[in-house]
Amino acid sequence: MTLTTTAALVSAAYQEGRGVAAFNAINLETVEAITAGAEAANLPVIVQISENAVRYHGGLAPLAQAAIAVASSSTIPISLHLDHATDERLVGIAVDLGFSSVMYDASQLSYADNLTRTAAVTRRCHDRGAHVEAELGAVGGKSGVHAPGVRTDPQQAAAFVASTGIDALAVAVGSSHKMTTRDATLDEALISAIRRTVDVPLVLHGSSGVSDDGLRAAIAAGMTKINVATQLNKAFTAAVRDPRRRPRAGRPAPLSRRRPRCHGDGDGTPPDGDFSPIEWKRSHNNKIVTPAPLDTEL
Repeated sequence: MTLTTTAALVSAAYQEGRGVAAFNAINLETVEAITAGAEAANLPVIVQISENAVRYHGGLAPLAQAAIAVASSSTIPISLHLDHATDERLVGIAVDLGFSSVMYDASQLSYADNLTRTAAVTRRCHDRGAHVEAELGAVGGKSGVHAPGVRTDPQQAAAFVASTGIDALAVAVGSSHKMTTRDATLDEALISAIRRTVDVPLVLHGSSGVSDDGLRAAIAAGMTKINVATQLNKAFTAAVRDPRRRPRAGRPAPLSRRRPRCHGDGDGTPPDGDFSPIEWKRSHNNKIVTPAPLDTEL
């Protein structure tokens, strides 16, 4: 398979009444992990890079080009999507680099300004063949728009879609960004009502806070694109903090488990063998007294 488009993946899922997963990548390793997981499941996937990730790296091009290379060599269909972009210049850069879709997020603005800015961005993206997702209603967990009680109004959603020409709509139905527990309660009746009033696929942001059963119910009610970020980051950082959590055959023992053969030679040079201290402490007579502790988390 070669790199495909988000429009193709989302449209197919929408027509078939199923969901398609969209996972956020923060570096090359997470792109590779998402791809490996999708290949193991034999399912298509959308790889997303957020504006926050771009800010962290200081630019979009290196990670985008790496993601395109990984996706292009995959055995399953993968698309590349720019997530939560508030900078219109970044939207243009992403399309130039080969992103087939963008999520332009003006939800922090008033309804009128959100509509105006989103419509302008959508026209420019459509002129270049890119698929556009936008957000209506404040999905919780983002700076400045955290509002747990806010919900997307179905009639306003229909008007917004018609006026902007967007291709997919992210809606506020009870989920929240950055949740580390999976106990969010979604308004399935509202999802169904919005689905009946708009003619574009619906997107669930903050899916990390929703249980598996909750996600299945959301898809049955009318959700199509399911965004996941925080749960991946939780798994990634937990593994980084504990490199011994899943030892592999042939993997060298962590430094804290290696036993020294000796305390070194009198000239202060490290000893031979498998003793690999991070730092040597020397006494006033230049003899090694003890290695620094090695049981610090890596």
